[in-house]
Amino acid sequence: MSLRRVRIGCEFDYLAEIATPTVFQVLPLKEAPVTVLRERSSVEPEVGSHAYTDLYGNSCLRLILPPGKSTFRYEALVEVPDETEDFDEDAPEQPPADLPDEVLVHTLPSRYCLPDMLGNEAWSRFGTMAPGYRRVQAICDHVNKHLEFRYGSTTATSTAADVNTSGFGVCRDFTHLAISFCRSLNIPARYVFGYLPDMDVEPDPAPMDFAAWMEVWLGGKWWTFDPRNNRRRKGRIVIGRGRDASDVAMATTFGGPVLQSMVVHAEEAP
Repeated sequence: MSLRRVRIGCEFDYLAEIATPTVFQVLPLKEAPVTVLRERSSVEPEVGSHAYTDLYGNSCLRLILPPGKSTFRYEALVEVPDETEDFDEDAPEQPPADLPDEVLVHTLPSRYCLPDMLGNEAWSRFGTMAPGYRRVQAICDHVNKHLEFRYGSTTATSTAADVNTSGFGVCRDFTHLAISFCRSLNIPARYVFGYLPDMDVEPDPAPMDFAAWMEVWLGGKWWTFDPRNNRRRKGRIVIGRGRDASDVAMATTFGGPVLQSMVVHAEEAP
């Protein structure tokens, strides 16, 4: 299998009134098919930190932002396959009674994904379709057409029901809505976020940011779907998985520091 190298990273500039405990979730998962060749994180002024693994198996970094101005940086060089993610248009759905115990949680409502509120629409739009991979793709097709990508159109409290009504959102909102429709049909779906470089696609003129997509349980395994881009892509680098964005926040601060700027980069290394 051919491999390509990608440089990833981010930088957060904060202004804090007091010392603020913080958890960053920006480190890629060290799992196949992605290989982390080297990585480094730093904070200015320098502070201590330690890593831990959360209940979903995601890598997290704990530290205390000092009072005043501070900068957190992370950078890594990773190898990714020179191919898009797997797919199988014949992958079947499984009835709830046959789902593994650990998968059931991804059929339930969560903070931003509301199958209980969107169930009627999900069944009216997709309920008569043949179960399986193609029905999930039909959900992604609908969400991709229904929502218009627009920065600043949603807030930290916007749910899948909110964006379904407004018709606007960012990548996490596309994902929350598609997950909600899947869960309404008893199809397990989980939220994923990470780095997504522009590899073998037309470059996006918008500033680079973290990306969100979903994984859906079909035929006994998880499959990648991307309601925002609605195409298979090369170079996906997973940072975290959870029920929705509340489980995998890039930064969780136990206080009120001001985020003055954030920069994300993910590009192929020469």
